Amino acid sequence: MIKPVVGFFGDEQYARPRRRLFYLVLFLIIVADFLVSRDHAEYLWERLPGWSAAYGFGSCVLLIFVSKFLGHRAGLMRREDYYD
Repeated sequence: MIKPVVGFFGDEQYARPRRRLFYLVLFLIIVADFLVSRDHAEYLWERLPGWSAAYGFGSCVLLIFVSKFLGHRAGLMRREDYYD
């Protein structure tokens, strides 16, 4: 039962349908975000459609850049053969 799912997400021949599926899901999420009631929002930016997605995306990008900086520039990353 899991083999077709793994094959769909792992094989290169399904790249185009997989990309279309992801775009369809993304479109449906964006449309659903416009249908949500914003009466419970306390702040102005919480009333903007897509704010949560943009905030989450920005937070993830910031987390990646900070971790790259700490690893490469601050010296937390070690060479591959450090423990040899």
